[in-house]
This record gives sequence, structure tokens and C-alpha cells, in this order.
Amino acid sequence: MSPTASGNSSAQTHLPVPAHWIDGHSVPVEGHGLAVVNPATGEVIASVPEGTAEDVDRAVDAAAAAFADWSTTDLAHRIALMRRVAEGLQTRQEELAAVITAEIGAPISFSRLAHAGFPAEAIAAAITVAEEYVWSEEVGNSTIVREPIGVVGAITPWNFPLQQVVNKVVPALLAGNTVVLKPSEVSPLSAQIFAEVTAQAGVPAGVFNLVHGTGAVVGEAIARHSGIAMVSFTGSTMAGKRVAAVAADTVKRVSLELGGKAALVVLPEADLDEAVSQGLANAWVNGGQACGAWTRMLVPAEAHDRVVEKLREAAAAYTTGDPTREETDLGPLASEAQRRRVNEYIEKGIADGATLVVGGPDRPEGLETGAYVKPTIFADVDPDSTIAREEIFGPVLTVIPYTGDDQAVAITNDTVYGLSAAIAGDGDHALALARQIRAGQVIINGGQYNFMAPWGGYKQSGNGRENGRAGFEEYLETKAISV
Repeated sequence: MSPTASGNSSAQTHLPVPAHWIDGHSVPVEGHGLAVVNPATGEVIASVPEGTAEDVDRAVDAAAAAFADWSTTDLAHRIALMRRVAEGLQTRQEELAAVITAEIGAPISFSRLAHAGFPAEAIAAAITVAEEYVWSEEVGNSTIVREPIGVVGAITPWNFPLQQVVNKVVPALLAGNTVVLKPSEVSPLSAQIFAEVTAQAGVPAGVFNLVHGTGAVVGEAIARHSGIAMVSFTGSTMAGKRVAAVAADTVKRVSLELGGKAALVVLPEADLDEAVSQGLANAWVNGGQACGAWTRMLVPAEAHDRVVEKLREAAAAYTTGDPTREETDLGPLASEAQRRRVNEYIEKGIADGATLVVGGPDRPEGLETGAYVKPTIFADVDPDSTIAREEIFGPVLTVIPYTGDDQAVAITNDTVYGLSAAIAGDGDHALALARQIRAGQVIINGGQYNFMAPWGGYKQSGNGRENGRAGFEEYLETKAISV
């Protein structure tokens, strides 16, 4: 299907005015701000405050002052407030979907389903964990208790702007902590709505605080701050290394959810049609701007050409264009900078000799403005090539042939990343390989995402977990009381 022309994606969307949220109040900042750009049109749709270290100081002071009362608040009350937050987000789901489409270019159907829909599911799962959690236990002559860690600094990325806020803030609050959040300056508008929803739900002043700004200023101030007991960061591996280094000065806890280069291993007995359908959908999900995207497809060498032809046919059904249109499958990337970065990788793949199946460099025909790239598939990809090893963060799928299970596992594991992987094939066969893969999560035959299961990576994909009991415990300290 041909691309559709892009329109003014924010024309009918009510956009919040970004402001810091400190001690229960909106704190507007006058003067120069950071432009928020609609990537489909290039239009500046908002100006976000360029926060300072002093703004972080004020937010931390508010969070520290609120901690004593909030940490001793009855768990049932904290749960009730988080249920109200979930209800508030659901009430504003259509507004949130439109805002996220305007700020990152996600197709409106995906924004509605995932970006604005999944947070309520994540909150429900976090509440279940908190309700079932064993807060103390007897071990010999000791009582082992779990307690909130203190003020949590949360730094979230632009690609899933609301989901990542919820994944960090809600478990931290349920555990009895207070929070200072820095959302991405690229996509801050949905976080602004989240702040409004927390206030409307009755979350006390100072328990949740938001400071806008850049990672170099606000992010570093959060990581460095002696009043913050823990920092939870999601983003690139390079930025995560910087957060860990800065945080080391105060020996605070650091939880990192970083990059990925997930492989889908298609086993010889797999249903190829199903593997291609699921594989392409998960490679191009959110425009490929997902750390868990299945960007490498490993296929048996003897099936390589058949899989490539099936991918070519499947790709033809995808529509690229105006993200506000219901029929759009792929919108623009989140920024012009990201478009240029992905385009350079596509050019690199061609230069290195990979076979271009669909797509290629430059914008799609008819989409000469906006941060659009051609969704791209490469075949016969060398597993040692740049496009097979580096995180591209765009709609670029690499097809890599393999011979035998051992080589499939070796290629899958031969990466600095270890966030996620997937396998298509017989259940027992797939399970045996899954146990050999060095990644934090392995999905077999398109298994449904589970908000109760931990999400996080091995190696340079990070060292923490989100979701489930493991994610909840990131925000708790352990104390032994012996008699």
C-alpha cells in the first residue's frame, strides 16, 4: 500500500502546557524553553521548561518532607489512590492517545491501544503485587522486614512516554516512596497529564514531583543528588552508563533498563507464515523505536529465501503516513534527529553488502516533510555487520541465516545486549533453546506480554527489573531485626 500524505496531526488535539510539578502545584517557568516538535509536521507544538539543578533541589526537598507521612500511610490507602490514578488515566485515554501521537508520531490506533491503554493494566498488576507482597518474615531469631527506600529519582525515555512513567512511579509510590520524575524533553506532554491525574486522584503534595529539562542538566542533578536514595533510569546504554557513574558518588541504588538487539529465532519446524507475521509486527512496533523490538530474524539457511519472500509480501500490507489516520500502521519517527540516525544505518547496511529487500534510504514517496523513513528489511545479513549488532531504533529488520541450534544460540547471544529474545517453533524445542539465551525475557510463539512478569536485561541492557515482584522490590530496602 502506498504512503498517505501527512496532515496537521495536532490541529484538533488539546495539548497541556508543560510546567514543573513540585509539592502538589504546577510551577510555570517564564522565558526560554525547549521546543516540543510534532514529528509528522515539523510544527512546534509546545515549549517545555528548561529545568535547573535548583528546580531539582526544590522537588527533592518536597519529596523528602512528604516521605515520613507517605511511607507510614496504610497500604490500603496507597492502593486506593493508585486505583484512582488508573481510573483518571482511563477517563483521559482518548486525550492521552492524541497527545502521544502529536508528540512522538505514533499511529493513533497504536497510541490508543498501547501508549494510552497499557498503563492502566500495568497499574492493576502493580497493585496486585503490593496486595500479595510479604512485607516481613521470620528467619530463625530474626524478623526480616522490607521498607521503602526513600526519595526515588525516575528518568524516563521518549519512546513510551506514559508507560515508562507508570512503570516507575506507581510501584515506587505503592512501596511507600516519594518520587521526583524527569520525563523526556522530547515527549513531556503525557507526563504533564499524569501529574494532573495524580493530583485529581488525591495523591498528597510532595509525594509525586516532576521537573522538566534535559538529561545533561536535570538528569544529572537527579543522579547526583544526595537526597535521592535511588535512581531508576530507562534509555540508551550510553546514557545509562553516565547515570551510573554520576550516581556512584553517593552510592545510591541504580536500576537501569537500557538498549537491546532482540533476535527472533525461527526454528525449522516453525509455521513460517505465523513467524513472519509476528516477527515483522514486533520488529516495526512503535516504528521500531522499542528496546525490545525483534530487529534480528534468525532463519534456517534452507528457509531463508522463502522467509524473505513472505516478508516482502507482508511488508506490502503496511501503510506509512499521517499518524492521526486510523489506517496508518507506521508514522514518522519521534524526531528529525532520529530520522537522520536511522537513515544512516540503512545506508550503512547497503554499503556493507546486505541485500535490500524493501525500503531503503530517504523518506517514503509523498512524505517529503516530517521525520519519516522507509520501513526497511535486509536479507543475507552478516551477523558481524553494523546493522546486525548496533541498536538502530527504527523500522529496520535484519534477516540472518543460520545452520543448527548451536549457531542460532551463538548468534543470538553474540551481542553486548541481553534484554529480550523470541523463538518460533515446537514448544519443547523452543523452551530448550530459551534456557540457553542470555536475555531477561524470552517470548515463545508470540506469548502475550505479562505485566506480572519481570522486565529487564542481562549485560549492557541493564541491571534492574520492572514489573512484577522483582520490579516492586527494586524500591524496597531489607532490614533484619534479631533478638
